Amino acid sequence: MKVSIIGGTGRMGRWLARFLKEEGADVTIIGRDPVSTQQAGLDIDCQATTDITTVQGSRAIIISVAIDAFEEVVKKLAPITTDNQSIIDITSIKIMPVEIMNRYIVKGTALGAHPVFGPGARGVSGQNFVLTPTSVPQQELAEKVRKFLCQRGARVRIMSPEEHDRLMAVILGLAHFISIVSANTLVDYGKLEEMAGVQGVTYRALLTLIESVLSEDPELYASLQMNLPHMKDAQGIFISNAKLWSELVEKKDRQSFVERMKQLRQQFEENNPHFGQAYDNMYRLGNR
Repeated sequence: MKVSIIGGTGRMGRWLARFLKEEGADVTIIGRDPVSTQQAGLDIDCQATTDITTVQGSRAIIISVAIDAFEEVVKKLAPITTDNQSIIDITSIKIMPVEIMNRYIVKGTALGAHPVFGPGARGVSGQNFVLTPTSVPQQELAEKVRKFLCQRGARVRIMSPEEHDRLMAVILGLAHFISIVSANTLVDYGKLEEMAGVQGVTYRALLTLIESVLSEDPELYASLQMNLPHMKDAQGIFISNAKLWSELVEKKDRQSFVERMKQLRQQFEENNPHFGQAYDNMYRLGNR
């Protein structure tokens, strides 16, 4: 099957190109910059071009571009798609991209998808995917994609774009926000070198999360923070709770602190049957 990846020069686009090539697909990477596009093609050993019209020969088209460039790309793509094509976007946000595809793409079946992992993954086995169909044809395509991925060990959830974005405000947005704010706090505290010499496993686990976020593209993280529809709500809840816990510590209100922490533990235990393994898991993470 012929597959075109628009934005295939990025890290996730390259990952998908390699994965699909290993699955036997005839992959073409489509990029904007001639030099980086040619280099990506050489690295992956696949066709590469800056000509978007080459998608006309593909059965599937995957859009792997920055959210800020998404509408511009879809506008260029829409007039040249055909009825038998599947057009799948893999942005980390779903309401806006799905609405844009539904508005512009008349021929072909569009589908919102989100691989909830990064290009460091070794394969799809054990990884999470979210599919967000909004019509009967899209639902049918989603079932085909789900079957393909599940056969390869992936975990696939189908939900609305709205539900996806509400969840991602915490799963991605809040996790990244906490990491960036924590990084800023450590730098402002001014003892990075000293802390490295006496760090424990809890600190190493925090540092691993911080460094994994800081090592990524700041433009991508800024785009996520500023485009996730429910990000303001998640940040507001977090900041409110940070103030609450800070006040408990400042007032030395041990009883309220302990009671609240016990209540939180109970809620997490009820939702996670493996909660008791968390401490051991942290040690494995921190000792890597």
